[in-house]
Amino acid sequence: QVQLVESGGGLVQAGASLRLSCAASGRTIGTYAMGWFRQTPGKEREFVAAISWTSNTLYVDSVKGRFTMSRDNARNTVYLQMNSLKPEDTAVYYCAARRAGSTYLVYSQDSDYDSWGQGTQVTVSS
Repeated sequence: QVQLVESGGGLVQAGASLRLSCAASGRTIGTYAMGWFRQTPGKEREFVAAISWTSNTLYVDSVKGRFTMSRDNARNTVYLQMNSLKPEDTAVYYCAARRAGSTYLVYSQDSDYDSWGQGTQVTVSS
């Protein structure tokens, strides 16, 4: 099973940018589909973004045009570039990995993923 560690969260003002990183170990992520989810207290974990082996991407509507997910297989790392941050983006952000049988598939359900990181806090002030 792949181990995942998120980093890059912090406290920023509305309109600022952050880049989250998810470093994988134990396995190479070249044959994994990857995803980002977020969660706030009292709410279900929400899908944010996903990427396939070949960098096909999918985003939740609320972040389209503001967030970009990418992968760097040579560094065994995936990223979430977050621009124009809003207070409603405040959450703990989690990285997830799934052993995928297809180069092009992406997954938006948390039950589809095999491995999860510990999360990194993103707080956006007004």
